[in-house]
Amino acid sequence: MVRKAIFGGTFDPIHNGHLNIAYESLERLNLDEIIFMPAGDPPHKSIKKITNATLRCEMVLMAIRHEKRFSLDYYEVREEGISYTYKTLLHFSKVQPEVQWHFITGADCLFYIDTWKNVKELLGLCTLVVFNRLGFSEDEIQVRKEYIEKKYNTKIIVLNTPFLEISSTNIRNRIAADKEVSYLLPSGVDNIIKELGLYRGINNVE
Repeated sequence: MVRKAIFGGTFDPIHNGHLNIAYESLERLNLDEIIFMPAGDPPHKSIKKITNATLRCEMVLMAIRHEKRFSLDYYEVREEGISYTYKTLLHFSKVQPEVQWHFITGADCLFYIDTWKNVKELLGLCTLVVFNRLGFSEDEIQVRKEYIEKKYNTKIIVLNTPFLEISSTNIRNRIAADKEVSYLLPSGVDNIIKELGLYRGINNVE
């Protein structure tokens, strides 16, 4: 069976931490493809200004251009209204029913997944794969994982990747403060940010 994963996020901007997670997922889960899915209008980030979707997609394309097993999909960007993960997975499961779907997201989602739309149905459409995030211990993640698995009768994969303390928020703040960020970004992404003057003079602290 073909095994694919959707890697969702705002990718504002995409950084080396994202690529690290994607490569670890490919190898550990024996995936055939990882689809990067930039969010259009994510429900949990509606109060934060998000960079234009076209520019975010351009940065993702630049970041993944050398890996044939990575691809970009514009589904959520082109959809009108709020980007719900359930809606995305339902679409792809219908279009490619032969695929065993995975959804990659941060471990922090385990602590608010009860607020997601149609979460029970969502977990029935895919295998949820979560990666460790700053601020959460392995014990906390394990306890919450077991709780969600029992509550929704599902199985969740925790991907304990080598931890890179990189975040899009930190990168935006460093750029706004005129600090170096090229070592945190995939090749070419830094050039796009510089050429277009993205994140300059904007305080993005969350």
